[in-house]
Amino acid sequence: MNPLLVSTVLLWILVVVLALVVLALVRQVGVLHERITPVGALMLAKGLKVGEAAPTLPVHSLSNGALTIGGPRLDGRSLLVMFVSPTCPVCKALLPVLKSSRKSESDWLDIVLASDGDLTEQHTFVAEQGLDAFPYVVSAPLGVSYQVNRLPYAVILDHEGILRARGIINSREHLESLFEAKRLGVASMQDFLERAHS
Repeated sequence: MNPLLVSTVLLWILVVVLALVVLALVRQVGVLHERITPVGALMLAKGLKVGEAAPTLPVHSLSNGALTIGGPRLDGRSLLVMFVSPTCPVCKALLPVLKSSRKSESDWLDIVLASDGDLTEQHTFVAEQGLDAFPYVVSAPLGVSYQVNRLPYAVILDHEGILRARGIINSREHLESLFEAKRLGVASMQDFLERAHS
């Protein structure tokens, strides 16, 4: 037989086998995609439990003066407290998301940024990142009361001062999962999915 004909036949066989392998991989990726659902913000086991009353803490905002975090709110609005740091790159990457959420969720939610550490560094961070529109609190006791040990971390308190959602926030999806958990009345999206599957 002609060697050119043999090599052509072998190449076509190889192309068909590779096409079948690619189809099998595409099918498997589709199956995995269906099995894996977004889990939302990661809740840590320690700290306040969702449904508990949050502590009422008087704090001082860098630009807005005295504030109280926790306790009932007369305006009927919920409060998102986002714990950030000037040295946290993920926190900086999430700032545009927070600015967007401040506008899109403005009908029911107020957002407070919280940190601790050197005041000069905090003022510089607020100025460089354009955070003047947010109340920015520098308070170590606030972070301790929510047992924040990783950043960025967020909690949502309802108008009665009850903790409705909390978790580590690394993306827009994580933040939105807190909003959805509060809306659904569940501790987290993980909790919601576990209830749905049981």
